[in-house]
Amino acid sequence: MTFSIVARDSQTGELGVATATAGPAVGALVPHVRAGQAAMATQAMTNPYLAVDTLAAMPAADAENALQGALAQDPESDRRQAIVIDAQGRIGAWTGARCEEYAGHAMDENVAVAGNIIAGRAVLDAMLEAIKGPGDLAERLFAALQAGNLAGGDRRTITSAALKVARNQAYPEVDLRVDWSSDPIADLSDLMSRTRHGSYAEFFAAVLRRGSGS
Repeated sequence: MTFSIVARDSQTGELGVATATAGPAVGALVPHVRAGQAAMATQAMTNPYLAVDTLAAMPAADAENALQGALAQDPESDRRQAIVIDAQGRIGAWTGARCEEYAGHAMDENVAVAGNIIAGRAVLDAMLEAIKGPGDLAERLFAALQAGNLAGGDRRTITSAALKVARNQAYPEVDLRVDWSSDPIADLSDLMSRTRHGSYAEFFAAVLRRGSGS
């Protein structure tokens, strides 16, 4: 039903997450990011509190221990799927035994991917390869999402997508959602272009920042 990626840019410290699914409004519950702390996707039979509890345990705990602690409090953890990466690039990942096939996750340096009810492992492999390409973190996350979709994506097609990137502010530097569309990847690409160029880009460059981002 959903395929997602979380990643860290080791040069900028940015953390990000991108996701797409067959249902509407995937950006409402699945992707989570907190600057300097973690990026996470919680999916399958989505439990948003899995992200709330995992992030609350950090940075005192690393990604894997924070996720496992949250899963231990979830009586239906076998229906959940989650990936999380922390500010040091440490990864936690979980695919419950009752997630519908194909379901799985995979990891590489500074990146993790996961999917359920997807076309197969090739979807995850395509995402891991695409994130290695050129561009900033938002561009590479989008490329990975696009590659996963082209590799088969969700077995039931996709209707929504979202992308978030946080750097050093209390709000995400990038926070884009396509809540319902016959081609959410194309619409997400259009949103990226509209927000990164022209008058909106000029406006966002002037938005109040604090600390090192001011």
